Amino acid sequence: MKETIALGGDHAGFTYKEKLTQVLLEKGYEVKDFGPYNDGSVDYPDYVHPLCREVGNEKGAINKGIIICGSGNGVAITANKHSHIRAAICWKEELAALARQHNDANVLAVPARFVDFELAVKMVETFLTTDFEGGRHQRRVDKITCG
Repeated sequence: MKETIALGGDHAGFTYKEKLTQVLLEKGYEVKDFGPYNDGSVDYPDYVHPLCREVGNEKGAINKGIIICGSGNGVAITANKHSHIRAAICWKEELAALARQHNDANVLAVPARFVDFELAVKMVETFLTTDFEGGRHQRRVDKITCG
């Protein structure tokens, strides 16, 4: 079975989301698009919350997500309100690797206005192919969730 990747964001991330969808499909992933579906102004929580309810839930159908907005901040803040989500804003490929290796991040937040598309693709590829190291990092990840 192909791995399904959740994609969503806002109007500033729409073009990257559409282009990343094609890249992921070409690489053999399945994509679940949570919107938006055009570049008209939208409120990112309307798309990020539904995506986060699907990623990492008990059904286990979708394990990773990519959220995209202008700065990456709004979508990441929204995603991290969900206790089972660990969203990381990345602007370098190395940060995407560390987010997976050390933080077991399950959602990548891409700042579309601050990284070019080629770098976004590299970060996504790194994020999707890098494993969590566990060990001492697991102890830290276990302490993240409040309540």
